[in-house]
Amino acid sequence: MAVIHSTTLKPNKLELLTSWLPSRPWYRGGAGEPQLTRAGGFRLDDPQGEVGMEFIVVTDTGGAEPVSYLVPLTYRGAPLDGAEHALVGTMQHGVLGRRWVYDGCHDPVLVAELLALIEGRAQAQDQDVSDAPDREVTRSFTGDGPVAAPASPAELTATDGREGTELPVPHGATLRLHRLLRPGTDGPTAGTAGHVGGCWQLPDGTRARGLFATLHTAAGA
Repeated sequence: MAVIHSTTLKPNKLELLTSWLPSRPWYRGGAGEPQLTRAGGFRLDDPQGEVGMEFIVVTDTGGAEPVSYLVPLTYRGAPLDGAEHALVGTMQHGVLGRRWVYDGCHDPVLVAELLALIEGRAQAQDQDVSDAPDREVTRSFTGDGPVAAPASPAELTATDGREGTELPVPHGATLRLHRLLRPGTDGPTAGTAGHVGGCWQLPDGTRARGLFATLHTAAGA
């Protein structure tokens, strides 16, 4: 179980993402700096208790219209070998000390636990409260499972596109992270073998639901 510490972060998560987001192919902001607010998300627990994992939804109001992004992050106490290209930045945690923050799509621990969530072997956790399941997160799986996860960054070939990130997984399946969030259904869709959906808050204060991730088999990819 991940313990949520009430402490300081320097720089904080939004400050790190303000610098990192404009470098992504799926970023839709304007020429100016992103104006980010945290809008939702959830956590996953590392069975080994070593890696912090968080799926953050941030909304950028700095462009012509607000855009919400899904950003999976991992927090580690030491650099992850082979994942230098996926480093978002480092921060100083008031309790845990220096933390290395990675784009979770390139971290095998997060990918493995996301697949476990889709299959029903893991439980989404609240972002801010220790040992509190997040009941707003939905998931489904119609495959045979369990789906094997890559064991190292070298085995992860995550590819960023204009809408999100694709991660091939064994046996011809593809895991797709929906980086640009769009309100709509958060349930299973045609042609998918599994999904994760959830909620986030819009700038006007209303709640939206939508897809966070989908698993596609070789036939439906």
